[in-house]
Amino acid sequence: MKIWIKLLIGSVLGIVLGFLLPYENQSVLSAMAWLEQMALHIGRYTAIPLLFFSLLIAVYELRQDREFWPLIGRTFLVMLIGALFIIPAGIIVTLLFPPARIPILIEEQFEAVSLHIPDMVLNLFPSNLFSALLNDLYLLPAWFLAFFIAMGLGLDRNYSKPVLALGDSLSRIFYHIASFFSEILALMIIVLAAYWAVRYHAALRADVFRDLILLLGIFGVILGFGIFPLFLFILQPKNNPWVTLYGLLGPAFAGFFSGDINFTLPVMYRHVKENLGVRRRSNAVTVSLFAIFGRAGSAMVAAVSFIVIIKSYSSLGISMPDVCIIGLRAFLISFLLAGHPGSGAFTALAVLGMSYGRGFEAGYLILKPLAFYLVAVGAFLDVMFCSFASYVAGKWSGFQEDKDIRHFI
Repeated sequence: MKIWIKLLIGSVLGIVLGFLLPYENQSVLSAMAWLEQMALHIGRYTAIPLLFFSLLIAVYELRQDREFWPLIGRTFLVMLIGALFIIPAGIIVTLLFPPARIPILIEEQFEAVSLHIPDMVLNLFPSNLFSALLNDLYLLPAWFLAFFIAMGLGLDRNYSKPVLALGDSLSRIFYHIASFFSEILALMIIVLAAYWAVRYHAALRADVFRDLILLLGIFGVILGFGIFPLFLFILQPKNNPWVTLYGLLGPAFAGFFSGDINFTLPVMYRHVKENLGVRRRSNAVTVSLFAIFGRAGSAMVAAVSFIVIIKSYSSLGISMPDVCIIGLRAFLISFLLAGHPGSGAFTALAVLGMSYGRGFEAGYLILKPLAFYLVAVGAFLDVMFCSFASYVAGKWSGFQEDKDIRHFI
């Protein structure tokens, strides 16, 4: 059975189960929250070793062929273009089809939310080098460690051959372990979808978030399943973009119901490699970089939500200079969410409010009951952009071979 079919069945079963559970029962909610964390831990289980050893070999091979920096340049160019389109598109749709105002009912205590950029920079080089592999949320230290070791392996090939052979073997071993976990991912999706449905049921009963839910849901589907393939068709008219989209249905389900891009990382690695035909030397670099820095989907959801918050607070609406400021800040934040793989959109929303000021520092709290949904839509768009963009970067660099749809996993 195809992985996407397993995930679809798991998603449907989870949603049905979630709507049958009592959404107001605190014991049920506590149990579901614990099960969600367990499922996320299992999903992230292979992410760091797979990323580290695959990057180690990929960076070494790219440097030997003098393709590393050109690939990095293409990756960030695609990332910039994507962010410059996704975030303004979301803002324009929100201004054209504004959701209804949301009543200002803040019961939670205000807490300052930060991107923790100084700590993120400091953690790039921990005092113990091997500590870079111990953080399953912040992937950039492991990325840097793999890069520097790959640099060292290129200095003397006589000494590096055994290490290269070991690294290549470990990369393949962890890839097969990650493949096993992706085959049983549907069991975890049942739990994640059930908890998602419980919270979604409660949000619908509140009856104040319907317009925002519809706006983000419809635009997210159009963007992920329509506009991204359309751009791919424009870039590669001879290729069928719907075949590419079909090959990414698995990561789409995993990203939406987990809301966590690190959880989806091993699934993306496998689908981009086996379905889209992107070779490991490109796949390992581009997928990881887009997962770390290419969070334009989450930033767009945050910008849309913040505009709705401003309109809910003020009867005067929002001026065009303020819209531009919000869009620019969301653009910058999209590159700074590396330390928030499972709360990207809501963290970005809180940071937008605090940087905007003018009494909106606590504005994000009115959407706290909808945080799970904002995170889900943002993660879905991040995953789709990451997968499509990795395919484009691999094709552009000559590291991609078309696969027969019959052999898709």
